[in-house]
Amino acid sequence: MSSQSLLPRTVFDEDHVAFRESVRRFLELEIAPYHARWEEAGIVDREAWAAAGRQGLLCMTIPEQYGGLGVDRRYSAVLIEEIARQGLSGPFFHVHSDIVAPYIDSYGTEAQKSRWLPPMARGEIIAAIAMTEPGAGSDLQAMRTVAVRDGDEYVLNGQKTYISNGQLADLVVVAAKTDPAGGSRGVSLFLVERERVGFERGRNLKKMGSHAQDTSELFFSDVRIPMENRLGDEGHGFYMMMKELAWERMLVAIRAVAGAEQALVETAEYARNRMLFGKPLFDHQYNRFKLAELRAQTEMARVFIDRCIELVTRGELDAAVAAIAKKQSTDLMMRALDDCVQMHGGAGYMWEYPVCRAFVDGRYTRIAGGSNETMLELIARTF
Repeated sequence: MSSQSLLPRTVFDEDHVAFRESVRRFLELEIAPYHARWEEAGIVDREAWAAAGRQGLLCMTIPEQYGGLGVDRRYSAVLIEEIARQGLSGPFFHVHSDIVAPYIDSYGTEAQKSRWLPPMARGEIIAAIAMTEPGAGSDLQAMRTVAVRDGDEYVLNGQKTYISNGQLADLVVVAAKTDPAGGSRGVSLFLVERERVGFERGRNLKKMGSHAQDTSELFFSDVRIPMENRLGDEGHGFYMMMKELAWERMLVAIRAVAGAEQALVETAEYARNRMLFGKPLFDHQYNRFKLAELRAQTEMARVFIDRCIELVTRGELDAAVAAIAKKQSTDLMMRALDDCVQMHGGAGYMWEYPVCRAFVDGRYTRIAGGSNETMLELIARTF
């Protein structure tokens, strides 16, 4: 089975194709050889981030004056597709480059952008975003972390959990209530540095999958935040999060479809070489038809995702469309991975096989960026 889409992909131009080749080589040389060690350690070496910075792979869409390349988000899509195809669960470059950096670029002051974006682009500073709390996941308005104004400072108290890049992060965008009675208009965002007194990291959480990716609890106890560290206007945090979440969900969707495509490639190859009752597994009609069915579904998803990438590039992606992309693509990927594991038989349950790692690493996608049940709620609102 070819890894190429049956329909020509028109969303990328020649520069994106050349970029894809350079990304593939970088991942093969700088990330893949060390990935097993990082999975054992539960965290990626900081040198991987520095290497990505030297290669120009961090904060690519940020303007050149702040250390980025000033390119469109199709380059980010290429990077995340190649990471998925090589089965790399860490590092989470996209959280740093495609979630945190755009928040700072879009809503930060000139001083904030000049201070943080260049070292982020170089991989010298690693960034994370802290929204989720023990009692507030997809329902962000239920958060209990508060920031109380005290003169020219805010005093931050609360707890966040399941924070990607949490152990490594030198800078965290933290969502907190500045007006607990204000509902969606009472949330603000703050830039919190690693060294702030009262800011502590909890344990590096042990997860079902994505073992190379550090994921942490964060604790804030009377952390004093200067006014200049507030990101955007007070009370506008929820608006900013909702605006940026569409792209975050697309990142999940892009990775999901690429992961499903790769799993089918590997499973078709396995089925051609694994013998059952005297003939290759692929020659049994059920298996052949199952792979055909999954390919048909994946091809349909690929066309939709590519259309969404086009809309992203033009700044026209609707939040509900992003919710559809995220929900449908991650459901499809997990169905495909489950069938691919089954077709591998006992081998599919062994960690040494990519399909096994893809299955456990991919399960988070139906939760990340808002659960798929929340996506249905967003889609239902379009009626």
